[in-house]
Amino acid sequence: MNSISDNDYLPIPELRKLQLEKLQRLVAYEYERVALFRRRCDEKGVKPRDIASLDDIAKLPFMVKTDLRDEYPLGLTAAPMEEIVRFHCSSGTTGKPICIPNTKGDVEVWAEATARCLAMYGLGKGDVLQVAYGYGLFTGGLGLHYGGEKLGCAVLPTSAGNTEKQLMLMRDLGTTALACTPSYFLHIMEVAKKLGIDFRRDTKLRHGIFGAEPWTDEMRAKIERDSGIVAHDIYGLTEISGPGVAADCGRTNGLHIWEDHYYPEIVDPETLQPLPDGEKGELVFTTLDRFGTPMIRYRTRDLTRLHPEQCPCGRTARVMDRIKARSDDMLIVHGVNLFPSQIETALLGVPEVEPHYQIVLTPTETLDLLEVKVEIRSESFSDNIRELESLKKRVLAAVKTITGLSPKITLVSPGSLPRSEGKIKRVIDNRKK
Repeated sequence: MNSISDNDYLPIPELRKLQLEKLQRLVAYEYERVALFRRRCDEKGVKPRDIASLDDIAKLPFMVKTDLRDEYPLGLTAAPMEEIVRFHCSSGTTGKPICIPNTKGDVEVWAEATARCLAMYGLGKGDVLQVAYGYGLFTGGLGLHYGGEKLGCAVLPTSAGNTEKQLMLMRDLGTTALACTPSYFLHIMEVAKKLGIDFRRDTKLRHGIFGAEPWTDEMRAKIERDSGIVAHDIYGLTEISGPGVAADCGRTNGLHIWEDHYYPEIVDPETLQPLPDGEKGELVFTTLDRFGTPMIRYRTRDLTRLHPEQCPCGRTARVMDRIKARSDDMLIVHGVNLFPSQIETALLGVPEVEPHYQIVLTPTETLDLLEVKVEIRSESFSDNIRELESLKKRVLAAVKTITGLSPKITLVSPGSLPRSEGKIKRVIDNRKK
């Protein structure tokens, strides 16, 4: 496997020593410059001098997304404005955005981390990297762009959308790697099929770099089977840097976290107590090398675990399970915890339907109504009522087996559910309206 950093294989005692040195420097820096962090530390009776070991990180306060919104736009900025070279922002559909000012050093660390991910996939000079993540305030496009250029790839910055043109450029310019959300690649595959384009025959595409939304192992298998590419997982979030925080090496079913830049913890999402490697909980990050907007003990809401064993590839950076669910994506239906990814897993086990679905929750006078809309594959579409009822029962059985719930299954015609060129909206929760 390729590597552009000696820290990929840094002996663990040296890695832990480096992490502690960076943590101590960061805590002192943020305590001095960020009023919110200093106030919370004082409330807990913690001073920078109290961080004598990595375990002492548990003494420090957590940060959450609402802190970024409450302190919008620059309340968490630690560096002076003359050192800021770029802003990235992210928000949901409502409310204030989060704003992340970056120094030149922050951007360089991010580019290096993303380049390490791409190198681990086997990319390098001579590869054409088509970046179909959104550019602009969203971190996806520029994150992969800078990482690809640092590695020496020829970067094709298509951004998201205009799918037929994406396919034309992919063929004409010899794209070997495509970076986008997994749901958008499913849409690209649909359009390619309509245009008679076979990825194996008509393109040089070998790698897909997918992130920005949870996707299942079954989805990965489908993408690889139907397109012939290798599907890679890349992880990141705006609050920590963007894509490039972690990536898979192909030797284990998980993602290496670049621990020399991003220190990971797993905590119990209810008690917030640290959990040992091997136990599942909420992922928490500390940005060891970011000084524009440092994040110390940032709660990501992503659910995963850190592997207790070292990866066979030889890299010493710990591996986390692929992110398949978030604590704030969890739906509680009839007293049962439901994650949208469970629906996707169920549907991928029914060959007559597509993995395109929509969950609709509607309040009633008694129990909430759970409906799952599911697209039928074009080759399986039929007007035969008995065949449709039989298919509906098999879909229901698959969903019930995985979730324990018995939703209303609504079969819809091929291509009728909304598509997205960015992050797709899978859930309509009318209970919140």
